[in-house]
Amino acid sequence: MNLMLNTMELNVPKRSSTSDDPLDILQYAIASFKNGGATLATLVDIRGGAARALGSHLAIAADGSFVGYVSGGCVEAAVASEALLAMEAGRDRTVYFGDGSPFFDVVLPCGGGIMIAIHILRDVDVENLEAVVTAVRERRTAGLSYSPTQEAINSIAPPLRCGWGNGSFETVYRPRIRVVISGQSSEAVALERIAEAAGHNVVVLGGSGGDLHPSVLDQHTAVVLLHHDLDAEERTLGMALQSSAFYIGALGSTRTHRSRVERLRLAGFVDGQIDRIKAPIGMFGPTKDSTSLALSILADVAASRLAAYE
Repeated sequence: MNLMLNTMELNVPKRSSTSDDPLDILQYAIASFKNGGATLATLVDIRGGAARALGSHLAIAADGSFVGYVSGGCVEAAVASEALLAMEAGRDRTVYFGDGSPFFDVVLPCGGGIMIAIHILRDVDVENLEAVVTAVRERRTAGLSYSPTQEAINSIAPPLRCGWGNGSFETVYRPRIRVVISGQSSEAVALERIAEAAGHNVVVLGGSGGDLHPSVLDQHTAVVLLHHDLDAEERTLGMALQSSAFYIGALGSTRTHRSRVERLRLAGFVDGQIDRIKAPIGMFGPTKDSTSLALSILADVAASRLAAYE
């Protein structure tokens, strides 16, 4: 490890980015390691409520700069300070915040307690982080395990969820949500704009979806059909129902959906497939403008994603 720190010369922690995207955090850790040293802090236990999910990361560079979140923003600077002390000592450490913590001046608004594992990165760890980044960019799920006793990060088959297993903390990394938008309307334009702002991978289809390839519809994809004509959605909807897409939503009233269901049954689709369709689309009631509909759809997509993996 290429790192020399003196207790009297510890850097002051400072946030480098507000991103909480796992890939951004891992890439920052990789770059920081190559530029002088870094640690990766992971949320490994929650008592009561917490602002972040298990497996959330904070990457801390040797100069004290950091990216990521393990809370709502109230403990990150303290975690970074502990990471710098860990780098100085040359050993991993575990710290507690909130309920039961020795840090009386750091209070979690949620009232719970969290445990953070701080790991000093080494060459082999960074190789594993790079493998995760590559896999997720290629829309493959990846996994890592952290062993406190071995002070090492290893590549593993992706677990279903983040958590402890066999004495190690296992983390799963999934590709970004892909939103496939079918339809040429004001609703489609509004959804494209807001989905891109949310950081989703957005694919907009033209016409009746004739340019859609089945490989686009993976298990991390949400298919949104915003047509005012059932004929126009037919091809894309049929492909979606035969795919592993985690969300399929279609525009239209309850009456329109009854007609859609009848057409699908005549086309040979069974109830198990048809029941996957969210229609009328969206999380909250009827909307009267394109922006509200887009927000309703994306809220429904987010809720479906959480239900699938949390």
